[in-house]
Amino acid sequence: MAEHAHTHTSTPSPVPDLNRNRLPTLFEVLSRRTLPPVDLFSFYIYMRDQQRSVDYLDFWLDVAQHMSLCRHYVRELRRSVLVGTPEPEKDSKRSSAILQGLGEMSHHAGPSMYATEKERDQDAQMSAFLREDRPGAHDSPQSSNGPRNRPSPGISSSRDITSDSNSPAHTVARQDIRASAEKILYTFLLPGAEREITLPGSITQDVTTAIEEFGRDDPEVFDVAKDYVFQAMERDAFPGFLRMKALGNLIPATLIMRLILGLVSMFGGFWAAFILIFLNETRQTRLWLILPFTIGVYSLASYQYSLDPILALLGFSEYTPFNFSRVREPYVRKLLAQRAIMVLAVTILIDAALCVLFILVPGKRL
Repeated sequence: MAEHAHTHTSTPSPVPDLNRNRLPTLFEVLSRRTLPPVDLFSFYIYMRDQQRSVDYLDFWLDVAQHMSLCRHYVRELRRSVLVGTPEPEKDSKRSSAILQGLGEMSHHAGPSMYATEKERDQDAQMSAFLREDRPGAHDSPQSSNGPRNRPSPGISSSRDITSDSNSPAHTVARQDIRASAEKILYTFLLPGAEREITLPGSITQDVTTAIEEFGRDDPEVFDVAKDYVFQAMERDAFPGFLRMKALGNLIPATLIMRLILGLVSMFGGFWAAFILIFLNETRQTRLWLILPFTIGVYSLASYQYSLDPILALLGFSEYTPFNFSRVREPYVRKLLAQRAIMVLAVTILIDAALCVLFILVPGKRL
């Protein structure tokens, strides 16, 4: 076997579509085909900090990495069959035929939608093989490496998000797949689970029965739950994510601070303006009113449009308080620049009107 040992090379990450002249879909974001600020890492931060439902995204990512683990396991078996050294337990003619018919299975984990019919058929055949391949309906491994970690708050790059491109380099054992399926079940689906997500009872029951009673651990066992979670995120979370990241570049916590700063600055500007008018101060002195009015109008406009126009024109977007990342998605960069010019025009117009009014109005000492 040593002479046929295979060194795993990672599947290349999907190439982002730099010519996309539209906003991305959720499937493209989850497939890591987008760039900041509408990438998977930004969506994870949004689900964690704004939507407060990151468990749904974690479930989807864990199911995707379970699929990746299964593909890696089947790829190893297929290669061992092709070089004529199948494992003793896997050398049935039927299993060998299925393995040889699967192909390289190099596509990326995703929801139940595929780029080609071939990819769908490959995953269906893989699941069928794994159902036949399981050692027993009630076997449960005592130890396993389990699935890899999901992204944490400290992640600084979306490439750390789980995908097929960072499948484990070590050999995947059959019990690893079983442990991965059980971990997903016990973490997200069982009543009272550590991070239980809300699904229709029939879906939860079907998955639980399939894993615990029938011993299944193939990826298809999670298909219905995964698609339900995908549709829920697409309907309830993704539109808000696009509004925040593609039409604006500030997060709610910062927007509240800008609202407070804007109101305080406007109050100070009006207060100082009336004081200077009624003290009959010169227009040169009243030119200082430009400062509070400009700060106030700029802050309130940023709050109203969820956009800092100067930062947008410089190409930055906020993902956590006072932490900014470069806007790299071409269409989003263009969209933010257009909105930034509009917000700046509104700000300058209102600011100029206020300054002209309170600087040029004749003074009258009381």
